[in-house]
Parts: sequence; structure tokens; C-alpha cells
Amino acid sequence: MAIVRFDPFRELASMQDRINRIFGEAYRRGDDDITLRTDWVPAVDIYENDKHEIIIKAEMPGLRKDDIDVSVENNTLTLRGQRERESSVKEEQYHRVERAYGVFSRSFSLPQTIDAANVQAEYKDGVLTLTLPKREEAKPRQVQVQIQG
Repeated sequence: MAIVRFDPFRELASMQDRINRIFGEAYRRGDDDITLRTDWVPAVDIYENDKHEIIIKAEMPGLRKDDIDVSVENNTLTLRGQRERESSVKEEQYHRVERAYGVFSRSFSLPQTIDAANVQAEYKDGVLTLTLPKREEAKPRQVQVQIQG
């Protein structure tokens, strides 16, 4: 009798393949393209740096800076834009389309401590970096304690 080693990851991969086939067939039944039905939103990382600024990094590969709109209104930061499929490639020439295209909009509630007038944006290598400084009164302060005696 041969010893067969149990590999839980192989089992999970097999199960995922079966599920993908089930859902894939459901999408193939319709004549419309799945990318026309899918919403695309850029993935983001949000963190605070050593200067007590909130940093938002959004992945937006394939976009030009003119395709991106950033607005701050009523303590809400909104990212909007559109990624279009290449017009030089005809629909029937595609073998597979996995990237999502279309209009996106993503909003984030900002804390009251953000100085909305001084928000900065930089777009480089497909990543939009937003720097949201805190108002001076919201930044932590060091207070000297005087000892008498």
C-alpha cells in the first residue's frame, strides 16, 4: 500500500478551481461581458506617518493624472476616475480579460482634525499618494513640566 501525503493546500486549490468553474459558467451564459458588469475600485492603504499626517495610497495602474479627480468636501475625501480598455484592440481579438475597466468612485470619511485646505496629491508609477495633514491644534504637543523646590 502506497503512502499518500495529505496536502490541505492542494485540496483547497482543487475546491477553488471547482467553484471558479461553477461561477465562470454562470457568467458565460450571458452574452454581455463580465467587465461591463463589474465595479472597479482602486485598492488603498491608509496609515499615519511620523509627521502625524494621514497618508492614502491608491493603486491606479494604467491611468493618466487627467483621468483622476480628487475632492474634499464636508469631511469626505472622494476619488473618482475612469480606466478605459485599449481602443486599438478589437473585442474579438481578446483571449482573456481579467482587468476591470470603467468608472470608479471611492469615498472616505475624514476625521475633524484634518486640514482639508492643505491636502496634497502626487501620482507616480500608477500609485496616487494623498497627504492629509492634521490641523496644528490637533497635533500632539510636548509640554515641559517645571519642578519647583
